[in-house]
Amino acid sequence: MKKHLFLSLLFFCTLTAVAQNGRIGMYAIGFYNLENLFDTEHDVFDGVEKNDYEYLPDGSNKWTELKYTHKLKNMSKVLAEMGTDRIPVGCAIIGVSEVENAHCLTDLCAQPSLAKRNIQFCHIEGPDNRGVDCGLLYNPRFFTPVKVWLQPYAMKEGVNDRPTRGFLTVQGTLAGDSLTVIVCHWPSRHGGSPLREWGGEQVRAETDSILNANPSMKVLVMGDMNDDPFSPSMAKSLGARRKMEDVKDKDLFNPWWQILLDGHGTLKYDGKWNLFDQIVMSQNCITGVPKKDYSSLTFYKADIFMRDYLFQDSGKYKGNPKRTHAGGVWLDGYSDHLPVVTYFVKKQ
Repeated sequence: MKKHLFLSLLFFCTLTAVAQNGRIGMYAIGFYNLENLFDTEHDVFDGVEKNDYEYLPDGSNKWTELKYTHKLKNMSKVLAEMGTDRIPVGCAIIGVSEVENAHCLTDLCAQPSLAKRNIQFCHIEGPDNRGVDCGLLYNPRFFTPVKVWLQPYAMKEGVNDRPTRGFLTVQGTLAGDSLTVIVCHWPSRHGGSPLREWGGEQVRAETDSILNANPSMKVLVMGDMNDDPFSPSMAKSLGARRKMEDVKDKDLFNPWWQILLDGHGTLKYDGKWNLFDQIVMSQNCITGVPKKDYSSLTFYKADIFMRDYLFQDSGKYKGNPKRTHAGGVWLDGYSDHLPVVTYFVKKQ
């Protein structure tokens, strides 16, 4: 706690000097793939049975109430600590993916570390075959949701032949600014790049529509993109740029590009880091940076959230994120992904 307080005070003093007058507020916004947060009951949505059988007590993972309660405890620990490296109160908003239903989110928010902050959630059940959805957790002390909808992943001939996860879109206010958060979990690598490129085109169309309707709206697109920052879906279809100076009207800025080039990532495959978990932002989130003008929410920094307990400490996969299961063995771990956090500042 002393370390976190010191970092917050150091940041406060530095930005106060830069801002010339007034106080500076800091807000953390994160994303975390919870890796299969399933309850122990079979799910049916709109009369369609979900393929959640491996996460039932008699399924291949022997997913019992004990394992489910451990998973909730582990996930809540990480979620509560996200953002506290710089802000003791943690994140104002956290997007999540791979959540089975609202029941899981209700149980998650009831965990003591989240309940004491009165963490709430937004969620809309989607058409994914396995039954996993995206959600948005938020601290009502900082963020007020106004409108929530699920933008469907549209069908396109020759690209996708079945419905998949849509884009959970939440509009509200943070620090007095209008903010839209689009939480994504794009199709897996097994489906090929065109599926994710088509997803990027759809999200870009949605962000364009939102910004056309309200140019002052801040827009964040976050999620497990199943692609790296330089992949076509992100760099071309979505238009998420590496450098601030290259961000044009309605483009997005992607701070994770350089972080990956520096050798850091959020998941490992064959010993190599990828950075699939990203939070990118509209141009109006970065216009205040070169001018040192923090009169509205302005991007400050992006971090991969790390703790020793999130990693395997021995064996073949030492140094990899510690999963819930591996090789059919219950590890009582966390996720195969690491969380990410972005920080924004604004004059008070």
